[in-house]
Amino acid sequence: MNKFTKQWLTVALAAAGLLSSAPAMAGKTLDGIKSRGQVVCGVHTGLAGFSAADSSGKWAGLDVDVCRAVAAAVLGDSEKIKYVPLTAQQRFTALQSGEVDVLSRNTTFTLTRDASLGLNDTVVTYYDGQGFIVPKKSNIKSPKQFKNQTVCVQSGTTTEKNLTDYSKANNLNIKTVVFEKEEAATAAYFAGRCISYTTDASGLASIRNKVATTPADHVILPDLISKEPLGPMVRRGDDEWFAIVKWVIYGLIEAEEYGITQANVEQLKNTSQDPVVKRILGTGEDTGKLLGLDKDWMGRALKATGNYGEIFERNVGPKSALGLPRGINNQWNKGGLMYAYPLR
Repeated sequence: MNKFTKQWLTVALAAAGLLSSAPAMAGKTLDGIKSRGQVVCGVHTGLAGFSAADSSGKWAGLDVDVCRAVAAAVLGDSEKIKYVPLTAQQRFTALQSGEVDVLSRNTTFTLTRDASLGLNDTVVTYYDGQGFIVPKKSNIKSPKQFKNQTVCVQSGTTTEKNLTDYSKANNLNIKTVVFEKEEAATAAYFAGRCISYTTDASGLASIRNKVATTPADHVILPDLISKEPLGPMVRRGDDEWFAIVKWVIYGLIEAEEYGITQANVEQLKNTSQDPVVKRILGTGEDTGKLLGLDKDWMGRALKATGNYGEIFERNVGPKSALGLPRGINNQWNKGGLMYAYPLR
């Protein structure tokens, strides 16, 4: 290696080092959010535990809390959100057109959606699978008993496609009754037009709790026929905003792993000597500057919503109205799939 080559390599490596630690540019989506003073979040029209408004119009749920954490991180206030209720058919167009900044609406990540819609998957916030609800009096124990039976399903969903695949693979000749709106599909099932209604298992628990006159009269079958990794999506073309949403979610997951809760955020800011905790809370390395945010971004998010485990328990966990087990949505070191990229 000659002298000129050595000098060039030294300069190149130095420049790379500077670039790797340089503050991020804001990005057009974040600029728009700051200008209007609101994050516009696309949510479900009403799915208890995930995104639903109460009688006073206050939104709550796991998907809603993700939006609240993002708003706290970027605007300093978890209430600075405009919620836009979207049907399954409306959701992708609303995000593509810029009507919403983030789609946090129990949406499955698939190859087709990732590769063809001009959208980016962020992070899985709930690992689910497609299930079936049936009347208890039917004595049906498995969807393999659905031969020549009618099943209600919502159009424009992975659920509809999975049901068709399952019927063909098992030679069941299931007769699908398709509805554009979820409310119409569930109403048809509870009115007895179909032997079953099918959607994500978590959604079935929510619907049974909300719609059934007597929830105990309906059984959610144990069989799951698909993988449904659910999480928020953002538009392609704004890497800075994609990074912010992604790392807020990873921060919520990693905070649980390291014992940071909504109640102890302020205490740990002042007392913790754990390098990971200090990075998450902004008292050690300033990770915020790499995202175009300040050093307290993640601390604010956690103070607003708590960590991922707290969000899960409050909205869908065993002590909530849905009563769902933590299961595969537990931390990776407790037998689950929740594994955050390191905040460092």
